[in-house]
Amino acid sequence: MTALHATTATPIGPFTVLVDEATDAVLASGWTAEVDDLVPVVHRSLRPAAVVAADRLPVLDVVDAFHAGDVAAIDGVVVSQRSGPFLQEAWQVLRTVPAGHPDSYAGFAARCGRPAAVRAAAGACARNAAALFVPCHRVLATGGGLGGFRWGTPVKRWLLDHEAAHAA
Repeated sequence: MTALHATTATPIGPFTVLVDEATDAVLASGWTAEVDDLVPVVHRSLRPAAVVAADRLPVLDVVDAFHAGDVAAIDGVVVSQRSGPFLQEAWQVLRTVPAGHPDSYAGFAARCGRPAAVRAAAGACARNAAALFVPCHRVLATGGGLGGFRWGTPVKRWLLDHEAAHAA
């Protein structure tokens, strides 16, 4: 498989996507200018044999729209991630957490049908390769703390504030 990558500027730094050339599905994404930061987080069964730079990818128009205030723009982006059944389901559930209404790790675990699996829910956020499109930034620590985020807590704080300001 060949993957394409491209980067766009955002208010919180460069954002790069890695996309399956055949399906246009996002394999990995995040606030970095380095595609080498993304390739290792792609599941080994989806990891591309070749990675090619593109001048621009259509999904970056969605990224630009999101950062401009259309926080629902990301909802329809196709993502391809693979893991065990719990993580697969958890990543789908993450896509149902509404912009502007973050959940706690405990609440997210309950949404996944496993209220006692708070650590597993946090692990699903940590292992999410498709940042922004699978909005793990919308899950907070119990008590409202930010918790962790692969791209840094200042980015997470900006995203939460941006969504709160622009959510319907």
